[in-house]
Amino acid sequence: MKAVAVVGNPKLASRTADAAQILAHALGADPVELIELAPLGTGLLGWGDPAVAAAKQKVKDSDLAVIASPTFKATYSGLLKLFLDQFEGQAGMAGLTVVPLMLGAGEAHALAPDLLLKPVLVELGATCPTAGLYLLDSDYAEGTRLEGWLEQWSGVIRRSAGVVASTS
Repeated sequence: MKAVAVVGNPKLASRTADAAQILAHALGADPVELIELAPLGTGLLGWGDPAVAAAKQKVKDSDLAVIASPTFKATYSGLLKLFLDQFEGQAGMAGLTVVPLMLGAGEAHALAPDLLLKPVLVELGATCPTAGLYLLDSDYAEGTRLEGWLEQWSGVIRRSAGVVASTS
């Protein structure tokens, strides 16, 4: 399965990036191409930037994308919004299985991936066949939330991304 982890954190090598890669690997992707949006900088403010176009193409060429953001002011980052704006209408992510992932400091924003990020991804044509995932940034790698989410949804994600389980 060809997978990317798109990270809308302005800080490089963030917990958000780590969590996105952990999730993609846990879903069976190996390797996972990490796309950190921060280095794209001002290229995201206009149209036609070659580095932004290359990042978009990597997303479009994938079977699975984990679209990840820290929680800022109860929603996803402006950096991620600028990148998503680069995709063209309802066909921009057509045929792509996507998992919305957000990290935050507390439970108050646990619904943010489903209420705020998932609708934008669906509007762009992405297939989001499961609930989004919200992880606490204090225990994203060790907490039981990730384990429970994977137990419930990993099969659905794999089937949606075209991964068929072997019957050996």
